[in-house]
Amino acid sequence: MLARRLSFSAASSAQFIKGHSIHKVFPVGSTSRNYGMAASGSKSADGNADNVAKLAGCDWSCPELRGFMEDMHRLAVDGALTAGTDRAKPVISFRQPEELKASLDLEIGTAPADRKKLVDACSQIAQYSVKTYHPHFFNQLYSGLSGYGVAGSWLTDALNTNIHTYEVSPAFVLLEQYLMQKICGIVGYPDGDGIFCPGGSMVNIMAMNLARYRKCPEFKTHGMYAMKHLKYYTSEEGALPTFVMATSGTTVLGAYDNLADIADVCQELDVWLHCDACWGGGALLSPSLKYLMDGIHRTDSMAWNFHKMSAAPLQCSVLVLKQKGLLEDCNRFRAEYLFQPDKNYNTEYDIGDKTVQCGRKVDALKLWVMWRAIGDAGMAAITDNCFRNARYLAERMAKTDSFRLVIPEFECGNVCFWYIPPSMRGEEETPDWWNQLAKVAPAIKARMMEQGTMMIGYNPLTCKGLVNFFRIIVANPSCTTADMDFVIHEIERLGRDL
Repeated sequence: MLARRLSFSAASSAQFIKGHSIHKVFPVGSTSRNYGMAASGSKSADGNADNVAKLAGCDWSCPELRGFMEDMHRLAVDGALTAGTDRAKPVISFRQPEELKASLDLEIGTAPADRKKLVDACSQIAQYSVKTYHPHFFNQLYSGLSGYGVAGSWLTDALNTNIHTYEVSPAFVLLEQYLMQKICGIVGYPDGDGIFCPGGSMVNIMAMNLARYRKCPEFKTHGMYAMKHLKYYTSEEGALPTFVMATSGTTVLGAYDNLADIADVCQELDVWLHCDACWGGGALLSPSLKYLMDGIHRTDSMAWNFHKMSAAPLQCSVLVLKQKGLLEDCNRFRAEYLFQPDKNYNTEYDIGDKTVQCGRKVDALKLWVMWRAIGDAGMAAITDNCFRNARYLAERMAKTDSFRLVIPEFECGNVCFWYIPPSMRGEEETPDWWNQLAKVAPAIKARMMEQGTMMIGYNPLTCKGLVNFFRIIVANPSCTTADMDFVIHEIERLGRDL
């Protein structure tokens, strides 16, 4: 019965292709300029397959498809990347959601799209997207973008593979392993291991899972119900201390924990010590700044996002850990359809069992291309520039009456501050005064977005009793001290009448 259903399905599909999908859209001999590409004119089964390949955009010998790719390359390089780094042009062309929805041509029709209309629609998307690599984008922990990294991303997407087995990703497996060895060497894990992960939060979750496995490996076979209660971060009576997470470069204030002191406690109690260095890990690349992470070699694992301080394309997150083999021991499932032990090569290079995710997008090539292109010295220069600009901005603000720093000094590329408009200066700082000040950052942020001149984030820190303040992140390698001066002048311009 199953064979009959499969046979019917195949026959029906062939009939649909023959009678509807291709020839009604592209009559035989068509010279359509649409993206589906012109049909070849062949009436054979192979001819139908050729038409499907062209319709799907999979016939790379087709002039129309190659022309489209060239159009998109020009849009990416000239329309997005080059134009998006021009200081004279806006960071964002902001529209309210309903207005933007009406402006974008997003409709997908039954027939293939006209080539020009499709490129124009993509150009619209680029126009209304935030240029996160613009020198005046300070809104998030990522900004700036390496062209070498972009080129690596393009080649990664062109090769379109999954990094779970050596069988389908031989070069990429070796490339990822090389980068993990290099990063482990920088961190101080002489026999360490690691993988790329889909974001820093996933890295931290995986580290917690590894800590649980090392403390109680039986959970993998017996489940959680019979286990003693585990405690992360701190211990309490009746709980089993398991995991502590330190931070190198906190999200808001950019603080670095004292890793050596924390390691002393964790070592005494046999607790897994993980360091979230997603933002501040770049300090390890700079000979003059790596002291900020003294003691990192004593941790059990570390998260590091190279798309943040190092300007690699999103996403580029790594988990590295001290103990080789633990990733496989904790996560291995040995799916028989992937991990056959009798392959014609050393199956230790099948790395999909290092994570419950198994299949992963290749994130290694963009980092490798970038790092090899600029070398260790170039990576250090990016970090040094970030810290240098942040220090310059903080020092200038400390000497300017209209600005007040949230804390006296910052350890990372964060600078957090209030802007005090002329109408509020010299006034008694009562609770009402602070409530009024809390409205200043949102008002200025709205103006800068509507005018497109700059993007800086703001937030309160309610756990410290602090009302809304600006948090500027200086990570773009293109930024100079002149851009820091622009920040001061632009905020004063936008807020002087508040």
